[in-house]
Amino acid sequence: MVGLVQDVDPQLGTLLGDTTTEIDVARKNRVFCNRNLRMDTIEMIGFDMDYTIALYQQERLEQLSIELTLQKLVDKHGYAPEIKALSYDPRWAIRGLVVDKKNGNLFKMDRHAYVGRCYHGFRELRHDERKQAYRNEKINLSSDRYEWIDTLFALPEAVMLTTLVDWADRQTGIVDYDKLFTDIRTAIDEAHRDDTLKSVIKADLPSYIIKDPLLGETLHKFRSSGKKLFLLTNSLYDYTAAVMSYLLDGERKAYPSWRNYFDIVMVGAGKPAFFNELRPFVQVDAATGAPVVNGSAEIKHLARDKVYQAGNVVAFEQITGIKGEQVLYIGDHIYGDILRLRKQHMWRTAMVLQELEREIAVSERLEAQIEDLELLDRRHRNLESEIDYQALRLKKIQRLLDDPATQPALRVRLEDARRLTRQSMDGLRDRAGLMDAEVDSLEARIDHAYNSHWGSCLREGNENSRFGEQVNDYADLYTSRVSNFGPYSPLRYFRAPRRPMPHEI
Repeated sequence: MVGLVQDVDPQLGTLLGDTTTEIDVARKNRVFCNRNLRMDTIEMIGFDMDYTIALYQQERLEQLSIELTLQKLVDKHGYAPEIKALSYDPRWAIRGLVVDKKNGNLFKMDRHAYVGRCYHGFRELRHDERKQAYRNEKINLSSDRYEWIDTLFALPEAVMLTTLVDWADRQTGIVDYDKLFTDIRTAIDEAHRDDTLKSVIKADLPSYIIKDPLLGETLHKFRSSGKKLFLLTNSLYDYTAAVMSYLLDGERKAYPSWRNYFDIVMVGAGKPAFFNELRPFVQVDAATGAPVVNGSAEIKHLARDKVYQAGNVVAFEQITGIKGEQVLYIGDHIYGDILRLRKQHMWRTAMVLQELEREIAVSERLEAQIEDLELLDRRHRNLESEIDYQALRLKKIQRLLDDPATQPALRVRLEDARRLTRQSMDGLRDRAGLMDAEVDSLEARIDHAYNSHWGSCLREGNENSRFGEQVNDYADLYTSRVSNFGPYSPLRYFRAPRRPMPHEI
């Protein structure tokens, strides 16, 4: 790219080479800003591992997770073996859905908690059914009745619930949906806990984990700017070491081991407990992953050559002397990584949304259709305003006609005006009906391009989805992968765009 200011010394320009700026970066690989953040004030950057540093081949991982969970449902929870023969489509669910365990439904809300679409099994509920189920009382997501699907790891739960609700309804017609979902979640947790899932991944890492060739360079760039790096993951050390070695070992000569990139390594963090409980740090043996027995001595220093488990944010800040807005933490989980930090602590936050690349690719491909939809929407609002005006005019005419004091000559003119106004309103309403159908059709085609059942994970109708609004509220920055920070200066001042209120548009 040619800069705005040409080099006065061409030879020097050749030696320096091209400098990448944000305008050179494809939109799907940019870092987006919700809240102004000066990177020059950040002294330490932390990273989650799963779905942050390590991105997964999502469909393949979901298929594996579903297969292992179904086997546990049959072997340990008494389900019929025929459930393994059902069709489970990993592409069916998206992040940001809500499970209604009482009714066996899966629904998606906008930022105002309005349920925009809802499925019971594979059947989409009609508008009147949605209204009856979810518009008479406020939806409280902290209630035991609801479960929030806010991580990519949780998507198989939604896929299996939908499929098994459809199957169970056809079998008996009487189903305990709460128990069904609880069994699914218990079985999938068992697959994670007993290493059933992770042992398969470790045996074939290239099939399940995306190796980003720019990851090592990005971490090196942060370190070269003087920032300290730490890893904070819920995964235990044996799995962490296998994944991180695959991603980073030998990627750069200065970093023969993945451990060389990080000043502090913390595993088995149990987030969100790390942020809201005062659990002590425990040193673990890097060779075995087992806790190191050191009596009751309190850990007062987090050494670069050691690995730690559990711990808490308060002790971390006291030990490192770096706290609050001097720390940037990059994770993928709204609740475990982002929300707790913003509500209870002062760390700055960045969220990795792996699905963002596809969302942006779809929006760019459909740019003309999305602009058409916005234009139609504006015209529809103008048309409704005109209908409102004509309706008010008709009421005024009618009041004059109903007034006994109205003179006969004026009454004739008012009758003509009433007839013409009604004709005008009928024409406007016909146009509005046609425009409604056109808007609905175009909106459905655009939604289908993102996901055939749910549309975009960040939008619901004209509003942000509940998930999209949480990204907006709690993530200072968001992007699709850690290496997207590479083209930006480690001292960058990220500025949020000015967001006008409706009256300012």
